[in-house]
Amino acid sequence: MKKVILVLAFTFLAFTASFAQRFAYVDSDYILKHMPDYVSAQKQLGALSDQWQKEVDGRFQEIDRMYKAYQADQVLMSADVKKRREEEVVTKEKAAKDFQRQKFGPAGELETKSSAVMKPIQDRVAKAVQAVAEAENMDMIFDKNSEVIMLYANPRYDKSADVITRLGLKPGVFAK
Repeated sequence: MKKVILVLAFTFLAFTASFAQRFAYVDSDYILKHMPDYVSAQKQLGALSDQWQKEVDGRFQEIDRMYKAYQADQVLMSADVKKRREEEVVTKEKAAKDFQRQKFGPAGELETKSSAVMKPIQDRVAKAVQAVAEAENMDMIFDKNSEVIMLYANPRYDKSADVITRLGLKPGVFAK
């Protein structure tokens, strides 16, 4: 009787262990640093952002000059001229803020450009992660840099190097 119970217990344990879920994680920042496409896209977006920021700064500097000139000449102006110059400054400031919002705001040109440039890169990484998960029979792969909080992650479950290799790159050799 004891042997039967022992055999049943072992069978039950082996059966439940075979259905255990397999987890792993990747470090998306580490993977992206290896991809030359990503590095060049970051540089391209940075240059575009810098260019637009200079343009925004130039517009606000012009508004500042106009306002200072208005303040200096205010004493000598008639009421109509004061009102017209104030409206010019306000109109220019509104146009500058609209330009800034158009370039940098939510759904602005920078965000749209970033999405267009980064989507193919993210798709390649996602396909490589999926291929690694299928090849190693993983049930779930987490991203170490996402909203999931990992208080501890055993390095043996890190599949970042496998994803980098799947992308045709060499782990540890960062793109320039």
